[in-house]
Formats: sequence, C-alpha cells, structure tokens
Amino acid sequence: MKRHLCFIAALGMCFFASIAAACAQVKADTGSIAIGGSVTGSTVIIGIPQEKVDELVRDAKRPLEDLTTQQRDNIALLKEKLDLNERQVRAALGILGENDIPPERLAAKLVEIAERFKDLRTTASAQPGDDPKIAALKTDAQKAIEAGQLAEADALLANVEMEERHGLDRLTVNAAETSARRGDLALTRLRYREAAKHFANAAALFRPNSAHEDKRISYLQKEASALYQQGDELGDNGALLSALERYNRLVHLTPRERVPLQWASTQNDLGNVLLALGQREGGTTRLEAAITAYLEALKEWTRERAPLDWATTQNNLGLAFWALGERESGPGRLETAVTAFRNVLKEWTRDRMPNDWAVTQNNLGGALMRLGERESGTVQLEQAIAAFRDALKENSRELMPLDWAMIQNNLCIALRSLGEREGGTVRLEEAVAACREALKEWTRERVPLQWAAALTNLGNALMRLGEREGGAARLEEATAAFREALKERIRERVPLDWAKTQNNLGAALQILGARETRTTRLEEAITAYRSAAEERTRERVPLDWARTQNNLGVVLEILGEREGGIARLEEAVAVFREALTENTRERVPLDWAKTQINLGNALRTLGEREAGTERLEEAVGVFREALTENTRERVPLDWAKTQTSLGNTLRALGERDSGTAPLKDAVAAIRDALKENTRERAPLDWARTQTSLGNALRTIGARESGTARLEEAIAAYRRALEEQPRDRAPLDWAFTETSLGAALVILGEREKGTARLEEAVAALHEALKERTREDTPFLWAQTQEKLALAHFALFDKGSEPTHRDDALNAVGGALEEYGKAKAVFYVERAARLREKILAARDRKV
Repeated sequence: MKRHLCFIAALGMCFFASIAAACAQVKADTGSIAIGGSVTGSTVIIGIPQEKVDELVRDAKRPLEDLTTQQRDNIALLKEKLDLNERQVRAALGILGENDIPPERLAAKLVEIAERFKDLRTTASAQPGDDPKIAALKTDAQKAIEAGQLAEADALLANVEMEERHGLDRLTVNAAETSARRGDLALTRLRYREAAKHFANAAALFRPNSAHEDKRISYLQKEASALYQQGDELGDNGALLSALERYNRLVHLTPRERVPLQWASTQNDLGNVLLALGQREGGTTRLEAAITAYLEALKEWTRERAPLDWATTQNNLGLAFWALGERESGPGRLETAVTAFRNVLKEWTRDRMPNDWAVTQNNLGGALMRLGERESGTVQLEQAIAAFRDALKENSRELMPLDWAMIQNNLCIALRSLGEREGGTVRLEEAVAACREALKEWTRERVPLQWAAALTNLGNALMRLGEREGGAARLEEATAAFREALKERIRERVPLDWAKTQNNLGAALQILGARETRTTRLEEAITAYRSAAEERTRERVPLDWARTQNNLGVVLEILGEREGGIARLEEAVAVFREALTENTRERVPLDWAKTQINLGNALRTLGEREAGTERLEEAVGVFREALTENTRERVPLDWAKTQTSLGNTLRALGERDSGTAPLKDAVAAIRDALKENTRERAPLDWARTQTSLGNALRTIGARESGTARLEEAIAAYRRALEEQPRDRAPLDWAFTETSLGAALVILGEREKGTARLEEAVAALHEALKERTREDTPFLWAQTQEKLALAHFALFDKGSEPTHRDDALNAVGGALEEYGKAKAVFYVERAARLREKILAARDRKV
C-alpha cells in the first residue's frame, strides 16, 4: 500500500458570555483541526507551485506548440523530477484531467502516476516461452506505454491475455502476470475499482496452497490495496468493507510465524481500513479495532528492526488514538496520541523527511491543542502553537498552499484557545489574522468544506473579540461568517459539522442578544441550539451534547431573568444539571466548572425571587466548588468571573440577613475579582465587576449610619459607566444606571435638600429607556420599584402630592410584574413599600 497523506477534522471549544453582573459561560465549538492521515510510504515534492500544476492539467490535451514557454519549461522540469519522457508526462497530466482529483492532491497523484509508469517499463516485455504473435503484441504494448498511450497499451495487453488464456494450463503464470499488469495500468489511470478486479482475476488463476501461493497472496494484497484507495479517496464505504474482508483473510494467509514482516505490513494496512471506516461511522468499535491492528504490527515492525515502518505505524496509531479521544471524555487517549506522534518524530526527522516531519508536527499540535482545551493551564496550548509554527517552516505557501492553509487554520484555533484564558486581545487578533491567511488558499471554489471550516474558526475568534471589546461589529461579522459556513456545511452532507456551526451561531446570537433590549436574537439562539441538538445527541457525541445543553441553559436563564416568571429559570437549572452528567469534574474539569457557574447563576436568579434562602445557599456552594478548578493560577479570568458571581450571591444572601458578615464577604470576593478583571485587560468584565462592587457596598451602606460606603458605591457605578455607554452595552448601562439611582436614593434620604433624589429619579428614568415593560418586564419592575422609593423620599421631604402619586404608580406597576413572575421576595418587599406610601398619604391628607 502506498502512503497517502490525507486529513481528518474535529471540533470542540469554549466561550464565555458575561450577562449583566452574572458570569454566563457559553461554549462554542472549534472549527476543524486538519491532521495528516494514515500512512504507508513516502511523499515527493515536485518543485512546481500548485497553481502551475493546475494549469498544466487543464491544458493537457492542447498541442505542445500551443503551450506557453513557461508551461513547456515546467513540463521539462517534470520530466527531470519524475524521470519520465515528455509524452508520458503529458499522458500523466491528461489522466489527472480525466479524473475528478481535488486540487490539493494533484501533485501527489502526479507522483503516483509517474511511479506507476516506471513500474510499467518492463510490464509488457516478452517472457520465455512466448510465441512470436504474443511477443509482437507485447512489444507493441511496450511502445504504447513509452508513448504514453495507456488505453492502446491496455487493448494490446487484453489481446495478449486472450491469447495466453488459450493455453491456460501451460501459461497460467503469464496470464496472471498479464491480468496484474492490467491492474497496474488501471492504478496508473486512478481507476481503483477496475484495478482491484484485475488483481482479483490474477489471484483467481491460482489454486490455494499451490506452488504459486506467494504470487496469489501478492495479487490479493494488491486487490485489497486498490479497494482501500477506492474507499478512502472516493468515499466508497462499500469498497472499504470489501478491503476489510480481504485484509482479514490476508492476516491468516501471511502468518506471523512464517513471514513476520509481511504479517506486520498486513496488520498496518488492516488498521488503515478500520481507521477510515471508524472516522466515518459512529461509535468506537472500528477505532478500537484499528488500534489493536497497529499494536499488532508494532510487535514485528520494531524501531530497531524497521525504523521507518515503525514510525509509519506510530503515526497511524496516533491518528487512531486521536479519533478515539475526540469521542471520549477523558484525556487518556489524546495523551497516547501525543506520545505516538512524538515517537514518529524520532525517525521522521526534519533533515531526513522534511514534509513528513511537518505533517507530524501538525498532527502533534492538534492533539496537544485538544488536550489543552480539556485541561487547566496553558502549557499544552503553548506547545501546540509551537508545533504548528514548526510545521509552517517546511510547508510553505508557494510549494504547498493547501497544507500551509491547513496549518494556519489550526494555528488560529490554538491561538484563540490560549487567548480565551489570557487577558487582552493580542492572541485573539493573531487568531483572526491566521484564519484570514488560511482563507487565502482555502477558497470556496477550491475546497468548499475546508473553506467552511476556516470561516467557522474565524467566526469563533471574532465572537471572542467582540465579547471582550463591546459593541456589535465583531459579533455581527462572526454571525455572518457562521451563516456563510452553513452554505457548505449542509446537514445532509456533514451533519455533525453542520451541528457544530449551528451551535457557534447560537453562541454569537446569544452574546448579541444579551446586549440588546429585545429578545429576538436570544430566541434565534435557542432555535440554533435546538437545531444543533438534533444531531449532537448524547448517545452519539456526549461532550458536544453537554456543550449545547449548557449553552441552551444560559439563554433560558437570560430570558427568564428578563421576562419574569420562573418557568425558563427552572428549565435552565434542569438543563445545567443534565449537562453536568456528562461534563463531569473527572472528565473535563474546566467545562465542569463553567457549567457549575452557569448553574449557580440560575440558582441565584431563582433564589432572589423566593422568600427563603435555600437556592442562594446552594448557589454559594456551587460557586465555591467551581473555584476548586477555576483557580487564579490556572485560569485567572475565569477565576475572577467566579469570584464576582460568588460575591453577587453573597450580597443577595446578605440582604436577607440582619448582620453584615455575608455582605463583607461579598465585597472581599468582588475586590479579589478586580485583581484580574482589570480595565486594561477586560474592560466590559471590569465594568460589570465595578457594578457588582457598588451593589455590595450600597447594601452595607444602607445599614450603616454614615455615607462613606454609599459614596464609594456611587464612585464604583460611575467608573463602570465609563466603559458601559448606552450604544455599546445598553442593558449593562441600564443595570448600572438603576443601581446608581438606588444608591442616590439612600444617600438623598440622609442629606438635606433634594439634589441627590432628583439625580436618582433622572438616572432611573434613563434606565427605563432600555428596561422597557414590553421587552424586559421583570427588569422594568425592578427599576420601577427603585423609582417609587425615589419619589416617596421626595414626597417625604416636600409633601408634594405628585411625588406620592408617582411613587404609588411606580410601585403598583412593579407589583403587577412581580406577581406575574411569582417572585415572592420581591412581591413582599414592594407590598411593604406600597403600604408605607399609603400610610404616609393618609397621615398627610
């Protein structure tokens, strides 16, 4: 079996979307990581850029004199590099034109055809015992081969075959050789199924266990190899199943005790067929069987005995463990893949086999990156980036444009993964640049599925940038990229890739929707997630299913927070708990922590509406559990978000506790968060954390006699608003304006005059421009309740009836929405306020 370098694709990654003061963690999947395929021989660099090969193939049928000087020079170069004559070079180019060969494989196929031509140089030579007629036909066939006239040569050999079969008893061996030569001709013309038939015919001429058993086995091996190429390269699963049956038989025909190295070669080839099938099918049975076959091969293909064959099988073993690790939750299989690829590099050195070295560096980078995504810290991701950069040193754009684009695509994914864990946007900008580079060669016309993969990765990087920067431009661009990718990632064609892009589209729509007043984008996000879930089932891809469940839960929590009622929130909690049955701490500790945080946020939102503290206390426990994985050393920004969420929950608990201990703990947790959530590093998260700090300080200040805490809270709100302009983050802006108004009300009640109270009313009215009753009824009610407090304080100071009436109207509207939401805690608090206003009215009437 010749060695074929192909590529497989895989996805899975995480994003975070902070919602108001909460920390919702949205997981978007990575675009395709392309890695080198199963291998059984070597590759050759032909020295001509890809586009020039494309041009020669297109013009293969034109007369030589009509070609440009450059084209003729390139043909001359190919004669030298491929060791063919001019007519054979042009015939080889014509064969490429007759077959539907992807652009990225033209050069490799040209080398393959050239090697076949060399094999054919003696294929039609006369043999002892040939009669003059057969000898003449073979001479004519040899001339046709030299002239590149393969169809004519095949016709002549067909005549030879017919003549030889007349004396089959005497000429069985020659007839078999002739059938095999026809198979070789078919291979040269890339007609794999036809070749397999000829090799099968050759083998069938010999009885099992005859004197020619070795020849029979060699023809059966060629038949199996041709069937593998038909299945692997042309997507023919039926051919792969036939190849599987042949190799299983060949394992018994080439026993280890008699021919150990041949047995090892057959085991390796058997593994390649199983790997190709396993990558296309669900489950892990075929992949497990491939691993078994490769391990068997390595019992004879040892490094000491056959170093290059050992490296070949180590590469294939790495691919099988990679594919298996993608489908399993733990890191064990991926770690084994990394070990295998590192073993390969001990023999496939850069100076000895530069192209194979580069392919292996790419494969190593992919496996390291997948490990890095599942583990804490950044060491694996940094090693992956180094491996991809090493691969680019040999795979240049000029000589290997599609491979170069593949590695740029993979580099984009690794840079984004690392950027997610670091502050700032430098790595994310680098990721965007790498994806844009990949798209220069991975065009839709040339390689449509790779183009869609690179667009998906570009969308992911833009989405993460947009989340950190604020505004909608990057997020809109990300959404457009995902929608473009779906034009090629069609469900019927690539169902799991379609589902992954749907998931990522949902994530972008969710982040956009979280910043907008209306819920249209959020509803679209739910539709995208539910579509993804139709293919990403728990049985088929458990970790991908858990990611989509997590993301769906975040949208439900956001909608539940805005709409009032608890149905969405209860559903969100249930969805998060379901996700955690697959996102376990042992399997994927960081994904487990992210889902824990989302569960805690939903529990807090529910708990804030209930009279008791059970939900809030559970949320505190959930956040503290998450912090055991989200440590400051491993993932500083995630640690900061978890600290903020913990602080917000402790503040909510403190509001129901007569003491101040939970409130002081809240302030401490949020101040800790600000040590990593700096303004320079993550301005929007910093602003949200400032608002959370202000809320905790305000709650403490309301219980103290002085005003220092309140002044400090107001300062925190004003700092937050510097990074939360209404046009960039309208709902965050409205939340902070509401919180600022609440603090000003408390301060205004303690000071002389009404300036602070009037400022509070103005801030709350500003907030209501985004917190509308139509779009965000529960948030509107919260602002209305605070507005009632402000008007009541003004009435208390000046006895102006208008303020009393405004206070009653505001608290009445809040009570209506709280009642619809069945938010007992809020209903009781607003009802007490309404009673106070009515009592004051009666006193002053």
